[in-house]
Amino acid sequence: MNRTEQLASHLGVFNSGSSLGGKVEHFRDKQKIFTQGDPALTLFYIQHGGVRLTTRSKGQPSAVTAILGVHDFFGEVCLAGYPLRMATAVAMTGSSIRTIQKGKMLQLLRKKNLASNALVSYLLASLKKYQDHVADLLTSNAEQRLARVLLRLAHMEKDGSASAQVPMVSHQVLAEMVGTTRPRVNLFMNRFRKRGFIHYDGILVVNKSLRKVLRHN
Repeated sequence: MNRTEQLASHLGVFNSGSSLGGKVEHFRDKQKIFTQGDPALTLFYIQHGGVRLTTRSKGQPSAVTAILGVHDFFGEVCLAGYPLRMATAVAMTGSSIRTIQKGKMLQLLRKKNLASNALVSYLLASLKKYQDHVADLLTSNAEQRLARVLLRLAHMEKDGSASAQVPMVSHQVLAEMVGTTRPRVNLFMNRFRKRGFIHYDGILVVNKSLRKVLRHN
C-alpha cells in the first residue's frame, strides 16, 4: 500500500460520505469537472477513475500540472481560502468522484482526530509533491523529468513493488507535464522500453529499474 492509500484508508468516512454529507457523481471520459476561475466551494475525492488538472496563464497555452487517480483529492486549495479554482479538472476516463462541501471538510479538520490528522498529512504531502515537481523542472533534464513523472504516476517514487501499471496518458500530455515536445517523449519512451524500464502489454507498465535514469546526468 502506497502512502496515499495508507492515508486514505484512515479516512474511511470518505468511502460512504455519511458524516460529510458528500455525494458521488459520475463523469464520462473527457468530461469537465470544473474550470479555472470557477468559484471554489467544494473539494473532491476520487473513488474510481482518474483526473487531469491543467492551468492556463495569461497569453500562454494550458499546461498539465497533475494526473490524479483513486484515493487522491483535488480542489483542496479552497480550504486555504482561495475563492476561485486554480486549475481546470477533466476526467481522464469514466470516473466516480465524491464532492465534499468546504464547510464540512473544515469541520472535520477542527476535530483533531485520526481522520483530520490523516487529511492534514495528505495535504502536506501533496504540497511537497508540487514543490518537488517545480524543483525537477529547474534541475533535471527532460529524460529524468519524464522518468520521475512515470514513477510518480505508478506511485514508485521511492518505495513500491517491482513494477506497476500507470494510468492511460498520451505522449502529448506527458510532454506537457515534463516541459518538452512529444517527439522527445516518444524518443525517451522507446529508449526506456529498449532498456527494459517499461513495457507495453495493452497497458503501460513501469518497472522499478526506471529509477536508474534519475541517478545519471
